[in-house]
Amino acid sequence: MGTLISTFCLGDMLIRYIQPPGSSGCELQLVPERLSSLIRAPRSYLPDRPELAGLPDRFKPMAADQPGSLVELKCAEDDAGAGFSNGMTMTGSPTRLGLEYESQSVFQEPGQTIIVTTLKDHQRGFRCLHYLTHRRGDNGVRCSVELVNDSDRTWTLELLSSFGINGLTPFFDGNATDRLVFHRFRSWWSMEGKRDSQRLTELHLERSWAGFGRLSERFGQVGTMPVRKWFPFAAVEDTSAGVVWAAQLAWAGSWQMELFRTGDRVHLCGGLADREFGHWQKRIKPGERFKTPEAAITVLHGNLDQACQRLTAMQRTASIPKEEQTLPVGFNEWCTSWGNPTAENILAIARRLQGTGVRYVVMDDGWAVRPPEATMQSNGDWVVDQTKFPGGLKATCDALREMGFIPGLWFEFEVINPGATCWTETAHMVHRDGRPLQVGSRRFWDFTDPWVSAYLTERVIRLLSENGIGYLKVDYNDNLGLGCDHPDSLGEGLRRQVEGIQLFFKKIRESIPEIVIENCSSGGHRLEPSMQQLVAMGSFSDAHEPVIIPMIARNLQRLILPSQSLIWAVLHRRDDRERLVYSLAATFLGRMCLSGEIHDLYDWQMDLVREAVRFYQRVSKVIDRGVSFFYGAGEENYVDPVGWQAVVRVAGSQVLVVLHQFGEADKHIIRVGLPEGNWSCAEAFVGDEVEASIHPNTEVQPMFVTQKPRDQDFASAWVGEPSVLKINIPSGFRAGVWLLERVERD
Repeated sequence: MGTLISTFCLGDMLIRYIQPPGSSGCELQLVPERLSSLIRAPRSYLPDRPELAGLPDRFKPMAADQPGSLVELKCAEDDAGAGFSNGMTMTGSPTRLGLEYESQSVFQEPGQTIIVTTLKDHQRGFRCLHYLTHRRGDNGVRCSVELVNDSDRTWTLELLSSFGINGLTPFFDGNATDRLVFHRFRSWWSMEGKRDSQRLTELHLERSWAGFGRLSERFGQVGTMPVRKWFPFAAVEDTSAGVVWAAQLAWAGSWQMELFRTGDRVHLCGGLADREFGHWQKRIKPGERFKTPEAAITVLHGNLDQACQRLTAMQRTASIPKEEQTLPVGFNEWCTSWGNPTAENILAIARRLQGTGVRYVVMDDGWAVRPPEATMQSNGDWVVDQTKFPGGLKATCDALREMGFIPGLWFEFEVINPGATCWTETAHMVHRDGRPLQVGSRRFWDFTDPWVSAYLTERVIRLLSENGIGYLKVDYNDNLGLGCDHPDSLGEGLRRQVEGIQLFFKKIRESIPEIVIENCSSGGHRLEPSMQQLVAMGSFSDAHEPVIIPMIARNLQRLILPSQSLIWAVLHRRDDRERLVYSLAATFLGRMCLSGEIHDLYDWQMDLVREAVRFYQRVSKVIDRGVSFFYGAGEENYVDPVGWQAVVRVAGSQVLVVLHQFGEADKHIIRVGLPEGNWSCAEAFVGDEVEASIHPNTEVQPMFVTQKPRDQDFASAWVGEPSVLKINIPSGFRAGVWLLERVERD
């Protein structure tokens, strides 16, 4: 098993640092503390197998125990790795193999423990500092790696991981391929958060007959839309042990994760996209240091949904504006005017919204001057269109505040469109191959240029401040792709651009401390932790109208905090009660954002809006602080879903149940599990009259339990709920929300 360097019990997790046999490096192993007695040493040799009989003895260990490392790195000055890996993975490089464990230090700070593990390459003359931080109350740890160049020469990084988890699974001493499942979440425009779960056999990550070859599943995204195709998340589940390891990167640029195999051993690592995947190289001169973005990792005896919510809980920040502490409801007029806001229609909307409980009224795209040659948008100059807002924005904003609303404004300040007078300021734009990088109709400001910061301070921050804007929606609708010009590499140019963008977000908050910022990138393309830490909330999707809105909203509860997931409810005069309830109920899975034909709604429809907003305000603490359990339909069809889904969110003495029916269905009964306790229905928001009652449980299970444990050594990862909410669904039913409260038994 090697030498155990140290162990730490952090929360319910046991963190183990191990020096593998025959290696001077260091592995990182995480296990649930309660299962630590069941850890098994990996085997050094395969049992006698006919196909190995002819192999020389020196080859046989390669089939089984091949060590990993808590740090993966590669320098351009070194040769490529072996095992048929060149061009497929940069893990296991000669650079990494040169790292030797040197020392470990533990720092106790108020509210947190920091473990710093030093690996040194004595030949090359640099160190890697691996930081593992546990904050009190967290059910996970944060990891990053810093390279320090102590040598007298420059080294060129091509790979440096943020985290590495080794030896999956430690509860089996052989080839565990058939018991391991790899979980990821896919994402396209308006179809965010679809779960992708595959056994390692499906990924073709079985150990080869003699253990030769480095097998890798490397994935990620390249560019400045970090949630495009994939979320920066991965999890490995040991279905026999009922244990899940999960990791989430906090980075808004090019990133990658890798699940890879060496012999029997399976490892997971991730961080910045490397040279092969993201065209990234970075020169580290003598005396310089470079630190990677942070990753959050966790392990638990449980299921994927629990692992996800442990990581999302670590995204919570105390630096949100005071206004946000009660999860106010907003109205965004994009699906009302469709790019044509005016002082007249904004104030008409506001008058219609008075008395509903809505707090934010947001003016979306179309408020700035749009030249004749602009086909859709004209970003860059940010001059208020006086024909739409005579005298400027301030009069409209003042009127909104007098009516009790906080005025909001849309910007896409990172880009420039044709027709803007600043279109010719190419010296201050991102370049690739020596010319301004243009994607479709957009060019991009260079956020490493002080001129750009000064320009946007004047055009954006000053405009917000002078007009009393209290809510800022920041949109971003295209992508830098491979990167931009930089002496080191295109990928390093992109990394520095992302750092500059995030610094400007921080500058906005420093200049206007109480401003509420919404993170939007064609909907959900930037829903990752480093961006969410800078804002109050993120737009969950551009799914404004489709029936899959509640499905996307449910799935995103695994990846971002519901209190930061802004969900659209676009309301129309043509909507009947069932459709209105369907749209409004979906917002109870995150942050309620209204839009649509609010000015044309019938009085009875407005009464329903008022009822929904009041109910939402009553349950906002459950949405903010609860834990979710998922029931019902799967997620195979993102266009025409069938079946039903229910999300049960539990916070202390309250339970919120949000139910949606997909497609047409006859009368039927739905049962969803409830936590232990004596519950009564305190309030409901439904379409037609629906009978709901509480009964003893009869084998109701959460929807995404992959498989119950089969090994006798392990307790079940799922414990059945003692009671259920039984809902008699009539024909035509589409959605409902119920609030249950704990009552004392007689």
